[in-house]
Amino acid sequence: MRDLQKLAAGALEEVLAGAALHQVLPRRLQQLETPGERGALQDIVYGSLRHLGRLDAWLEALLERPLTDPELGWLLRVALYQLAYTRAPAHAVVHNAVTAAGEGWRRGLANAVLRNFQRRRAELEKRADEQPRARWSHPDWWIAKLQAAHPAHWQSILEASQQHPPFTLRVNCRHGDVASYLQRLAEAGLPARQTGPDAVTLDKAMPVHTLPGFDQGDVSVQDAGAQWAARLLFPLPGEQELHQDRPPSEHLAAHPLRVLDACAAPGGKTGHILERADVSLTALDLDVTRLARVEENLKRLQLAATLIQGDAAQPEAWWDGRPFDRILADVPCSASGVVRRNPDIKWLRRPDDIAQFAAQQVVMLEALWRLLAPGGTLLYATCSVFNEENDGQVRAFLARHVGDAERCPLPEPLSDGSLLPAAEHDGFFYALLRKT
Repeated sequence: MRDLQKLAAGALEEVLAGAALHQVLPRRLQQLETPGERGALQDIVYGSLRHLGRLDAWLEALLERPLTDPELGWLLRVALYQLAYTRAPAHAVVHNAVTAAGEGWRRGLANAVLRNFQRRRAELEKRADEQPRARWSHPDWWIAKLQAAHPAHWQSILEASQQHPPFTLRVNCRHGDVASYLQRLAEAGLPARQTGPDAVTLDKAMPVHTLPGFDQGDVSVQDAGAQWAARLLFPLPGEQELHQDRPPSEHLAAHPLRVLDACAAPGGKTGHILERADVSLTALDLDVTRLARVEENLKRLQLAATLIQGDAAQPEAWWDGRPFDRILADVPCSASGVVRRNPDIKWLRRPDDIAQFAAQQVVMLEALWRLLAPGGTLLYATCSVFNEENDGQVRAFLARHVGDAERCPLPEPLSDGSLLPAAEHDGFFYALLRKT
């Protein structure tokens, strides 16, 4: 456990210095030998970041003066997380942290801080609840922004963002249905429940290659909220209430519709579209390494698309001039709706980052709109909960395109486009725009 604590503390220090968690953690995991150790390290790092505001408040209250040793500070935060949020034996957590702290005053301080936390836990919990940053483990500016944008829901958004994310699968409708896959999971002793038309959520996460039929393309890992994208672009027969003004036989057109999935990597939405509709699909992404992941996912699903490395904001470099009938604009954003999966984001983002994302989205949306055929639809999508990137962005676009664009109605629970973070899905925003 001592090595785990030191590895976790080092990872936290790197991330809070500005490094992305998805780059930092793999290097740390490679230093461990067993899956159990790697799983424990991942839990400690992710959990500490989810609850960092509270850990900071506890540590500040337990110290008589500010700590001048950053390395020891991160080690103590890790140990506090283990004491408060894991089932690790308290005596082992304290012993290993004290040993890892080193000799002399560092050892004595670590022992005093952790023993005092155990004695003063109730008092410290109450004090933390009185500080918004500690109560919600989000930066103060983030909390204020959510209060302004979602006055009726800001607390539930923050609560969901502190939870462990659900492990949700998308059942490939070309290979079977949800009911039959739930039966396969039950036979394998894996408790699960249906959480969407194509979605199955397991009680606990597990290695994907141990899932029944995963390697054969029967299922893919995809959040239930993210699965709305393909449904909104291509409703199946019997789902036409999603777009009552769309011809029911459109999916049976003699010539496959041309579809662009902009910013496609890692390919979850790409695969879902192709599972639901026989279309000619182009998957675009700026990052050639991430585009390779799209290719891997499509190969596993036994599906095909045209893959292009390019910038969605600069189509003149890659577009062949033929308009697309459907475009999925899954634009870069603050990722504020998926922070429980990426808990480093809330600590690395700065208030002016939101405006920068919004400006980037304007450029990309205008560029992609030029590629859409008259009568075609573009689905604008983010995994953000901030208005500047969502409804505000769409309203501004429509104001610039009076007579050229219209907003299509969406079904419940997406009547206003927002899908706020909840127990069974992450946070997303969708707007379906038709070129008139």
